[in-house]
Amino acid sequence: QVQLVESGGGLVQPGGSLRLSCAASGSIFDHSMGWYRQAPGKQRELVAVVTSDGRTNYSVSVRGRFTISRDNAKNTGYLHMNSLKPEDTAVYYCNAQRTTFGATVTNYWGQGTQVTVSS
Repeated sequence: QVQLVESGGGLVQPGGSLRLSCAASGSIFDHSMGWYRQAPGKQRELVAVVTSDGRTNYSVSVRGRFTISRDNAKNTGYLHMNSLKPEDTAVYYCNAQRTTFGATVTNYWGQGTQVTVSS
């Protein structure tokens, strides 16, 4: 069983930057790593994902402002967030997922870290 632990959240003013980290307790080199977020009263949404072979995808709302990356040697994923807006305020969750033939084999979630963008 792999545990994921997010860190790096906090309070930041609009236009500021934060880097979120997702540390895995075991190897996840063969997993896609994604960041999701959930604001109060809203559904959890995908923010960004990086696959095991390095392909990335972003939500339209964050494309150009956020960058997802991973360091397999450290079993860690990152989300660099720039030009933050109040609407980015949410709990951010790390996810690691492995699929085969379109079916989920392994799916891990972190506990979440709060990001608040406010003046």
